[in-house]
This record gives sequence, C-alpha cells and structure tokens, in this order.
Amino acid sequence: MTDRSPLQARPDSGAASRKLPMPKSTKILLGTTLLLCILSASALYYSGAVFLQLFIAFALAYILNPAVKFLERKGIKRLYGIMIVFCLTVIVSGGFAVFLFVSITGELSNMQLNLPAYVQHLYEITPASLKSYLGVETTGKLAQRLNEILQQARSAAPDLLKPLLTFAQKALTSTVGVLLSLLGYLIIPVYLFYLLLDLPQLKTFIESYIPERFRPAYTNKLKEVDAVLSGFVRGQLSVCAILAILYSAGLYVIGIDLAIAISTLAGAAFIIPYVGTIIGICLSVAMALLKFNDILHPLLCLGWFGFIQLLEGAIITPRIVGHTVGLHPLVAIVALLIGGQIFGLAGMLLAVPVTAVLQVFMRTLAEYYRESEFFRGA
Repeated sequence: MTDRSPLQARPDSGAASRKLPMPKSTKILLGTTLLLCILSASALYYSGAVFLQLFIAFALAYILNPAVKFLERKGIKRLYGIMIVFCLTVIVSGGFAVFLFVSITGELSNMQLNLPAYVQHLYEITPASLKSYLGVETTGKLAQRLNEILQQARSAAPDLLKPLLTFAQKALTSTVGVLLSLLGYLIIPVYLFYLLLDLPQLKTFIESYIPERFRPAYTNKLKEVDAVLSGFVRGQLSVCAILAILYSAGLYVIGIDLAIAISTLAGAAFIIPYVGTIIGICLSVAMALLKFNDILHPLLCLGWFGFIQLLEGAIITPRIVGHTVGLHPLVAIVALLIGGQIFGLAGMLLAVPVTAVLQVFMRTLAEYYRESEFFRGA
C-alpha cells in the first residue's frame, strides 16, 4: 500500500476546482440581451417624443394604480374601477384648471394696472451711469427708448420668425410624422387605460420568462424597483403640489404679484429636482424688485424659498417620498445634466428615477462583491 504524496494530489484538486466553460446557449442569450439593450437605447435616442408620451402614460398609471387596486379590493371589477378613477381624475383636474385660470387671470389684470409703477420703479433702481450710457436720464426718455425698442422688435419679428417658419415647413413636409406626433399626445389616455388594465397580466407575462431558480431574487428586486419608482412618481408629484401651495402662501403674504402663477410654475418644475426652486427664486425676486423698489422684499422672497427648500429636504421629501430613491444631491444633479445633454427634456425627467433604479442593482452588485472570495481573500 502506497500513500499519494502532496505533489501527486495537486493536479486532482486543480482539476476539481477548474470551472466549466460557459454553455453556448448562455453566450447566445447574453449576446441577444446586449443587442436588445443597444437597440432600445438607439430607439430611445431617435424617438424621444414617442418615449416621452409613453413615460407620461406610465407615470400617470403609477399614480392612479393604487386607487384602482383599492376599488378592486372593495369588490369592484378592475375595468369599472378604472372608469371611476378616470372620471374622478377628469373632474378634479378640470376644477383645478378652472381655479388656476381664474386666479392667474385676476393676477394678470392687477399686474396690468401696476405696469406704470413697474416702469417707474425700474427707472429708479437703474444706476445713474447706466441711465447716462443708455440715454434715459428722464422717465420721458425712458418711455421713448422703450418705444424705440418695441419698434425694433416689431421690425425684427419677421426675421426672428424665419427659422421657425423654415422648421415648420420642413416638419409639415412629413405629414405622416406630424400626424403621428399629434396623435401620440392625443392617445395618452388610451395608453394609460391599457397600462392600468393590463398591469397585473404584464407582471405575470414578464415573470413567466424568468427561470424558476431566479424568481425569488427577481421578485425581491422588482419590489425594490417598484418602491423606488412609486416613491419618485407619486411622492415627487405630491411634493410638487405641497411646494406650490407653500410658495403661493409665502409670496401672497409678501405681496408679490403673480404669486399663484409663479408658485404653480415653480412647483410643477420641481418634478425635475432643483429646477423649480431656481425658477421661483428668479421670477419672485424680479417681481419684488419691480413692485417695491427696495432690497427687503427680494430678500424676503429669497429667504422664503430657502426656508421651503430646507423644509423640503429635511421634512417634506423624507416623509412623503421616504428614503426609497435615496440619491445624493450631487449624484442627482450630475444625472440631470447628463440626461439633459443626451436626451433633452425627456432625459431630465427620466434622469433621477433611472439613476435610482440603477442604484438598486449597484447595491446588489456591491453585496455580491463583498461576499466574493476576491474581497474576503479566501
């Protein structure tokens, strides 16, 4: 009987630890998946308008789906629940639109009455050196200069419109493209209806293509992604509405004209983080300078927006959105810039939720890395 030496045992242990080559079917599957990802990115880049329409419908479906599911739990069929939610949404949206129209119309009327005072204040806050340089040492010369500017603007209007007319002419040469673009926005409710109706079947359909051994992991990740998307879509829109109300209350108390219009615009623009705050500060400070001709009211506007921004970051967003999105502000800003640079407005709208979803998978990759033999040194 002879014992095997350690040197003779090494080849056997090496052969046992040798990894099997990747099956050909797996290589084909990975290649097909990569090709589909490239084709999807190309389609997104060259059909941004269509994708934006689908994104709007998908966001609305995410907002309304909890109400539909609530009615479904109460024994109402999903189809009838969707119709009820549609009707209530139209009524609420119509009432809100009427309120905005009446409020902003009244604010514009008051602003028109105060327009001469705005001109006077603008003249008073203009430095003397700038008045001398522009040749508007008196209010009469300022009015004359404004009339000249208006005349120049009117004469230059046809030249400024030429690029727009050329663009419209080129766009209208492709009648089918124009009709499809208009039709895409008109049938957003149709997209929304079918998304709400088929969401359960869509989840089941996608799950049927997931191998059974991966379905528990798929279900967990789907829950995380759903939490991120619902937190952003429903939560961010709720935050926008709350900010619009708070902005309106503060600007109304300060005495800013067009308070509701500015606040509504700033709140709506906050769907793209930080953009709404910048717009609101610029417009409110400009209106305060024109109306009050002092430094106190612009500082009040700046302070109010700063206070609301702190409130949003510390209380409103954590309570409503929670920490499901969980992006660092610097990461969110970089994502916005990159998304806007590549895909324009649609890219800015999608930048934060897409980055948050990617963060879910990055966390999984980080966990896998920390448990790997390479990291542990095993």
